Amino acid sequence: MKRLLVITLLLTLVYTLSGFAQKAEVEWYTIEEALELNQKAPRKIFIDVYTDWCGWCKKMEANTFTHPTIAKMLNEDYYAVRFDAETTDTISFAGQQFINEGQRSRSPHQLAVALLQGKMSYPSIAYLNEDNQLLTAVPGYYTPDKLEPILVFFAEDAFKTESFEDFSKDFTGQVKSN
Repeated sequence: MKRLLVITLLLTLVYTLSGFAQKAEVEWYTIEEALELNQKAPRKIFIDVYTDWCGWCKKMEANTFTHPTIAKMLNEDYYAVRFDAETTDTISFAGQQFINEGQRSRSPHQLAVALLQGKMSYPSIAYLNEDNQLLTAVPGYYTPDKLEPILVFFAEDAFKTESFEDFSKDFTGQVKSN
């Protein structure tokens, strides 16, 4: 009887843990890879602008980007980019070279400054159209149910005909509130 109880507990534990391991994965690209892919098969580009020290960035990576609906949308409708706002890499974008000129720690990269239009807040998400032009940058942490309507708003080009406020009034998404 004791053995049966131990086996049952172990099986329950394995089943429970396997549920946590089944998180969805976003296919992340570098900005250069996304731009190259966009030339062959145009899509909007989603850029997660983060830093290594940002707790909300880590939370968004762990909780929002692993949600199955969000991961599916990012993989199907966008080229998703994770961009470290403090990288020291030289990046070519829109015919320009962007660098990090900072001499101190936590200096922002020129591309991060351009994408966020100087409003340095992490995490932030920059949305680019199929022509690699900035549509907008949205600062802050987003749960899956808050990010979903924004993803749909841009993916379906609703921004061309209505405000986000009007769009979100009628939006019924797949992600349920936590």
